[in-house]
Amino acid sequence: MPLISVVGPRPHAVSHNEQYRKLIKGYMLRHKVKPGITGWAQVNGLRGETETLDKMRARVQYNIDYMRNRSLVFDLMIIGKTLAVVWRDQNAY
Repeated sequence: MPLISVVGPRPHAVSHNEQYRKLIKGYMLRHKVKPGITGWAQVNGLRGETETLDKMRARVQYNIDYMRNRSLVFDLMIIGKTLAVVWRDQNAY
């Protein structure tokens, strides 16, 4: 069984988990689903390093929203948005 899926919350470093679990209510809920290569937060502009606590809170909220609403159709929509972001944004990674 794969350890990662195509769509799901992006994994964070263990040190980030330890830091943010104390600062953001519900942070650890994101571990209830497999991490993904892309996710709802990433296609909504919250990818890469998060410089502020508010950005990390927003990312976690997108992750929780994904978990509450996940479905095949939602996953396909996220994959489509990921392809669109990568296609038009030269700085996407």
